[in-house]
Amino acid sequence: MKIGCVKEIKNNEFRVGLTPDNVKSYVAAGHHVYMEKGAGVGSGFSDNEYVDAGASLIDNAADVWHLVDMMIKVKEPLESEYELFHEGLILYTYLHLAADKEQTDALLAGKVKAVAYETIQEKDRSLPCLAPMSQIAGRLSIQEGAKYLEKKFGGEGILLAGVPGTPKANVVILGGGTVGMNACKIAVGMGANVTILDVNLKRLEELDNMFGAHIQTLYSSDSNIEKAVIDADLVIGSVLIPGGSTPKLFKKKYLPEMKDGAVFVDVAIDQGGCGESSHVTTHDDPVYIEDGVVHYCVGNMPGAVPRTSTIALTNATLRYGLAIANEGLEKACTNPAIASGVNCYLGKLTNKNVADAHGYEFTELSGCLA
Repeated sequence: MKIGCVKEIKNNEFRVGLTPDNVKSYVAAGHHVYMEKGAGVGSGFSDNEYVDAGASLIDNAADVWHLVDMMIKVKEPLESEYELFHEGLILYTYLHLAADKEQTDALLAGKVKAVAYETIQEKDRSLPCLAPMSQIAGRLSIQEGAKYLEKKFGGEGILLAGVPGTPKANVVILGGGTVGMNACKIAVGMGANVTILDVNLKRLEELDNMFGAHIQTLYSSDSNIEKAVIDADLVIGSVLIPGGSTPKLFKKKYLPEMKDGAVFVDVAIDQGGCGESSHVTTHDDPVYIEDGVVHYCVGNMPGAVPRTSTIALTNATLRYGLAIANEGLEKACTNPAIASGVNCYLGKLTNKNVADAHGYEFTELSGCLA
């Protein structure tokens, strides 16, 4: 199979879909890999490293798109890339279609076979290709939140950990999944007062056992969320419905009740965000203030640490990508995890959460492959 990888064009996105080591794995399996020149530079991988690994370098992205059977990326294609789709192309990347009707329409019109990292789900309900970025985003959320609590960024002007004789910051985390747990780990490590909310009582028990007296766990009801955020200095939104739109747990009505200069980091923004007041921002212009609350809603947070993010991501995506390349997508879909990643197939929408988000007809993938 002809495998392609191009430079990401999203704002301040420096990750890359393949490392030189990944290229070696594809080449060793008998595939041809075509890299756009400079695609890996932002993550610290030179063109020479890709050539040494067996890749062919191509001068521009459009030629790579037209040449390959399977395109491996990190982020969803942007509007300027839609015209480069061709029927039967396997697109293997993060898609987040529930929050992006325009992209969904383009993939369907282009009859692309679109496999989304974020919906690949194993039998134990784990999301192996989403997990590493969730780990990074969770940890970054506290790092970024602590920075934007600084006065010069519009924050309260407090230190997350405090010092002896001063109060520590109150951190509230909405959602106890991978993002929330990693945010909790960093916030606790920095010495903040941490409250974490979730609807899954078993998960709250696990977190309580993990962090003990260092955190307060609460059931995620509207009343508990409101009480928690009113006293919060930093709120982390870390709610996820795989492939679906995120519920709006952080209400606009909370903002006037919160502290002036409190910070809200919406890690769920790729899936539409869990805040009613959230809209996507970029690394160039990451925050805005509404009713005195600083909102950080960057849609590609892990792109800020591309070397770590690229290695962590490709560690997870390689085995599924190799299976697709070696067997073809149709045969590879006998693995239920890979089948769960297929969001669009030759003009059909095959992910129910995405279909529900846009009011589109849902088609079972098994019917497409029959």
